[in-house]
Amino acid sequence: MSRADYSLDITREVCPLTFVRAKLLLEKMAEGQVASIRLAGGEPLDNLPRSLREQGHAVLEVAPEAAGSAYYRLTVRKGG
Repeated sequence: MSRADYSLDITREVCPLTFVRAKLLLEKMAEGQVASIRLAGGEPLDNLPRSLREQGHAVLEVAPEAAGSAYYRLTVRKGG
């Protein structure tokens, strides 16, 4: 996968602030650019990918940082 144009760490945030921070980042990006978002498991992992898809963005990958890790990487391409 190509390198992300932007990155964001929201591991210390809780819903709905995780979505707000991700949305603010995507608003300043150009269509087609890619963001790598680091987030915690649980509610953010359940909600953020779904919410971003509903906003018209493409979720390219959601993967744990390492085996057994509590943190994940979400890769998303800004939609139009």
